Amino acid sequence: MTPIGRDEAAARAARELLDPQYTDEQLFDRLYRYFNQFLGDLMDGVAGGGTTGGIIAAVVIVLILVGVAALIGWQLRRTSRRNGTAAGALFGERAMSAAEHRLAAERLAGEGRWSEAIQERLRAIARDLEERALVDGMPGRTADELAAEAGAALPGFAGELAAAARSFDDVTYGGIAGTGDAYATMTGLDERLRSARPALLGGAP
Repeated sequence: MTPIGRDEAAARAARELLDPQYTDEQLFDRLYRYFNQFLGDLMDGVAGGGTTGGIIAAVVIVLILVGVAALIGWQLRRTSRRNGTAAGALFGERAMSAAEHRLAAERLAGEGRWSEAIQERLRAIARDLEERALVDGMPGRTADELAAEAGAALPGFAGELAAAARSFDDVTYGGIAGTGDAYATMTGLDERLRSARPALLGGAP
């Protein structure tokens, strides 16, 4: 089979478009059919288009496959990075203030959604410490990282911060349901941390 030229291909496409049977065909279906036809022509060129035509068709097919593989790889890497960042992160994508996190926590607690309330209360603690420059504002921070950094700045709270981080991880990743008592403990820590100052370094809370 001799490979068709550009003019002949254009003429065939024009005749195809004018065929009444395709008048009501959906655009996606039409494009999909054209793509399949294009690939079929390329395969025919590989099989019977002679040395030159076969080589050109084979190169085009390889380029298409490489492009598809690159697109799939890029999407997988993008998804992996997004999931990897979110997997252990304390905060989500939307930035909220400490006050907003506290309001969300109280609303969730009022609805008896203790696990989510615990998550929001620890986020309130983290954001409050960031707003007061007691810890750095680090994107993708985990609860354990927060506890370690805040505990270094306020040693008197180190043990409670570590316990709060474990409570957050338990309800977020450990499949353990939150409780009202656990939320009350987190809330009490938040309230006492709000009055804590760097002057407490080395002292008792």
